[in-house]
Amino acid sequence: MKITVNQDRCCSSGLCVLAAPKVFDQRDEDGVVVVLDPSPPPSEHRDVLEAATGCPTDAITVTDGQAPTGARQP
Repeated sequence: MKITVNQDRCCSSGLCVLAAPKVFDQRDEDGVVVVLDPSPPPSEHRDVLEAATGCPTDAITVTDGQAPTGARQP
């Protein structure tokens, strides 16, 4: 699994951090998403997918090495 984010699309809702706090954080100055682990272990995959599908602006893209999944497709 590989995670990328479009920080320009992020609305700073923080839902990703609530869903997957080991993988996502927010910048202190504006709350925009930051990826802590762009290739998380399998134990975090379910939470990452929840974060991606719950993102209100589809700013999170998740790929599994083959086809993109999650909220935003490249």
